[in-house]
Amino acid sequence: MTDARRRQAYRHGRASEALCRLVLRLKGYRILASDFRAPVGEIDIIARRGMTLAIVEVKARASLADAAESISPRQRRRIARAASAFLALNPAAAGLAVRFDVMLVRRWRLPHHLRNAWRLEGGSLP
Repeated sequence: MTDARRRQAYRHGRASEALCRLVLRLKGYRILASDFRAPVGEIDIIARRGMTLAIVEVKARASLADAAESISPRQRRRIARAASAFLALNPAAAGLAVRFDVMLVRRWRLPHHLRNAWRLEGGSLP
């Protein structure tokens, strides 16, 4: 991948995340963090609605199927570890129900929000 193509993909990804944050706000979510990074992983968007903490992964691809298939089990584990790190740094969020969502983005379309897209093996955060 050329540098120009890489920069274009980065800008498209950042714009997709911004669009997803806007859509989540319109749905009544409060954005707690964006692009949260920990040594064990990263989370695109962390949002709260009521007593639910949504850990949101954003995937921008040409088709919804491509976007949905691009989240590997390894990536899910990294996201779960990053969620544990976020909760350790934010004890006020510890009492909330944690849910893993995915927002799939295609060009010129509104994001497709998959709530509770996956569950952790064993049912608890690492």
